[in-house]
Amino acid sequence: MVNWISLIGPLAYLGILIGSLTTFSSLYRARKAAKSASLAPWFPPHLQRNIYLSLLHLDQPSPTSDKPITVPDSILKAALLRRATEDIHRIISVRSAKQALSTLLARGSVGDELWQRFLRAEKEMEEELKDVVQEANALAPNWGTTIFQSANEMATNAVIRKRVEEVQAQAKVDREWWDQKRETTRTEFMKELNIDAEKGADKGGDKGTGTSTPATVSRPLTAGGEKGSDEDTVLVESGGPATPGGTVGKASAKKRKGKK
Repeated sequence: MVNWISLIGPLAYLGILIGSLTTFSSLYRARKAAKSASLAPWFPPHLQRNIYLSLLHLDQPSPTSDKPITVPDSILKAALLRRATEDIHRIISVRSAKQALSTLLARGSVGDELWQRFLRAEKEMEEELKDVVQEANALAPNWGTTIFQSANEMATNAVIRKRVEEVQAQAKVDREWWDQKRETTRTEFMKELNIDAEKGADKGGDKGTGTSTPATVSRPLTAGGEKGSDEDTVLVESGGPATPGGTVGKASAKKRKGKK
């Protein structure tokens, strides 16, 4: 026969232990949920989602009738597509930051609070993608399978267009800098050419105004083997060549006639 009185103590201990663990677990989860809710969001408010939901639940009555104004499906599709495009940007941001953030968390460079914010943002993005697919299928059959492909193309096009605008703006700045640099270089080059031209002109003037040096022309030896007298010596300017029929020949002829 089992002695139940002896089992009251162990059963009471197990009941108290299980109750305390359950209470602690519930309080810990509630505190963790409250702490996670108080954390700052990872992303700013989703403006495109808010616009889509506002258009979807627009119940403004018409001024001419009591029927509410219905938003066309084309506008709803465009708003949902913009919402999906914003989701693409956020997905890329989450995927690119996850590996780096996990590495920093393993090294202890960031706190657990930042990691909790990231995990909550990742979970919110998963729910957002599911919601977008459901809304797309509600607007058009099987559109949920291709909406993110179209949104990805729109996001890529927006990035390329933004990059082209940045390049064009930078090209305008570079063009102005290049024009200024070319004008400065041209001015300096022209100054150097003017200085070289002035130096060349000064050297040419000095050569043109130079004085001529007299050259002494001696009479050749006579038939007797003796030099002519000092009177036969003639001074000739070195400015031009002495021709056979020039001044020296005429002076020598006159002197010979006088001696005869």
